[in-house]
Amino acid sequence: MSNARNVDYRLLKEQTEALLGSEPDALANTANFIALLHENLDRINWIGIYVLRGDELVLGPFQGKAACVRIPLGRGVCGVAAETRTTQRVADVHAFDGHIACDPASNSELVVPLVVAERLVGVLDIDSPYYDRFDAEDQRGIEAVCASFVRRLEANGGSFI
Repeated sequence: MSNARNVDYRLLKEQTEALLGSEPDALANTANFIALLHENLDRINWIGIYVLRGDELVLGPFQGKAACVRIPLGRGVCGVAAETRTTQRVADVHAFDGHIACDPASNSELVVPLVVAERLVGVLDIDSPYYDRFDAEDQRGIEAVCASFVRRLEANGGSFI
């Protein structure tokens, strides 16, 4: 299946910046950020933020089915992204060693680490029921949108949920 999309990541980045504006509440900003992405990304079945709490990721605002609440660092796609601080783009999650199947309908995943002032604060997790849903353009676009989200968190005090 083609990765044809109607996503303008530049516009999505601008919308993120405008939506978050000068609102200082990280929880409100995170909820709106996730809603905005959910409305604008096609062929996904789950999107949310996992927040770093000690040595594990804890479920934050999301859109989709009920999800795993806690993920240890280094475990699953989210845990690996958090531990390595590198984006994980997985074409087939079932082939990913240690994959955590919160929703068996998910077949591909994109996870972007969120770093504020050189400190990992969490990850953005996007799941799709389609294999190989995310390509390099999606990765670059989502990373840029996440960078705007993180800058807004920093500008509004650097706090996170």
